[in-house]
Formats: sequence, structure tokens, C-alpha cells
Amino acid sequence: MAYVTVRISKNNSIEKKRKLVKAMTDALVSVLDTKPESIIIHFEEIEREDWAVGGVLHYDKNSNKREDRDDRKDRDDRKDRDERDERKNW
Repeated sequence: MAYVTVRISKNNSIEKKRKLVKAMTDALVSVLDTKPESIIIHFEEIEREDWAVGGVLHYDKNSNKREDRDDRKDRDDRKDRDERDERKNW
């Protein structure tokens, strides 16, 4: 058996994860001469604000993208709250 933990930043699409899992599984099967069922892959998704390189948070590397993402998150949070409130009123 092979247990692999992949640490990646959040916001990767499910399609990207599927491609990564397939590629990793194929490589491990080939190198370890084992069955795909013997490969276990676990993702740990890390927020950009939770890691740094060279003393700079990855979150701060591109402030324009950060501001856009924060605005998107605020809109999504408001939408989620509105949907919850609407369900409560039913």
C-alpha cells in the first residue's frame, strides 16, 4: 500500500484534482509495481494566508488578486446567508 498526502492551495477545481490523482496513481503503480486499489491519496488544502515564502505570505504576493478574491468571498458569504434566511422563512 502507498499512502500519499498532497498539500495544495485551496481553490483547485475538482477536475484538476482528478487529473492529479490519475497521474499520481499511474506513476505509483508503475514505480511500485502495485495495483491502483493499493494507492491512497489524501489532499490537504491550504489557504493562501496560511503559508509564506521568503518572509511574505502567499496571500500578499498579488494584492489585486487578493482583493478580487476577498470581494468574491464576501459576495458568496452574503449569498449563502440570504439563501439560509430564505430557507428559514419557508
